[in-house]
Amino acid sequence: MMKSTDTHAGTNTVPAPGAISESEQISTLKQTLLKRIRRSAFVFRVDCGGCNGCEIEIFAAITPIFDAERFGIKLVASPRHADVLLYTGAMTRAMRLPGIRAYNAAPDPKIVISYGACGCTGGIFHDLYCVWGGTESIVPVDVYIPGCPPTPAATIYGFAMALGLLDQKLKAHHHTQGTDEEATLTHPHIPLQLRVALEREARRMSGYRQGRILANRFMALLALEDAAPFPERLQRHLDSEGDPRLSEVFGRLNKIVLRRPQW
Repeated sequence: MMKSTDTHAGTNTVPAPGAISESEQISTLKQTLLKRIRRSAFVFRVDCGGCNGCEIEIFAAITPIFDAERFGIKLVASPRHADVLLYTGAMTRAMRLPGIRAYNAAPDPKIVISYGACGCTGGIFHDLYCVWGGTESIVPVDVYIPGCPPTPAATIYGFAMALGLLDQKLKAHHHTQGTDEEATLTHPHIPLQLRVALEREARRMSGYRQGRILANRFMALLALEDAAPFPERLQRHLDSEGDPRLSEVFGRLNKIVLRRPQW
């Protein structure tokens, strides 16, 4: 005779043969997460100009409810002690240089996390006169945690992804160019001193990575073969872009070119 599975509390469902129960799935996910996070990670938070909603979720993730510290994730007060840099908020004009200084102060290898919709893209503030965009506008980003704001669970998952990349960076292999390999020089028709001056000014205003990109764009426009004079080409390009931040950078670079009439 078959045994009944009915109880006073309801009916118990017997799992099918070979099926994984929910508790076993949760246990497997926890083991995977703990395997990925093999060391303590010190996180330094860089608030670049947000509404403080992301900060509330970050601090919720380290409270006893979610307890991110059980995985070795701790917030530190100095970028010199950090493994992970957590950028929140849109990249404002006032926080551009402090954000770059925090990135340069953190020891290598380091992971950069862009947190929240504003950190990833600039959010609803992306086209303001005082906003440069997301975190990637000044520093290279390894992990994006989207959301407005992201949940504490998404925050912990993003940290786990970041630590996986940190392990890859610790074991990275670097390529050294041999003497038999030919290096290509960008913009060879522009004098070396002028190229150096343009890149230095662009990087001073926009950071190492983004400044190099803007300097290359400016030099490509400078070396463009066109019948129109360069100031006219430059103004036409800026009008088509319609970006006041780009106009500011290119205006400074144009002053460097004007100081070199031989070009």
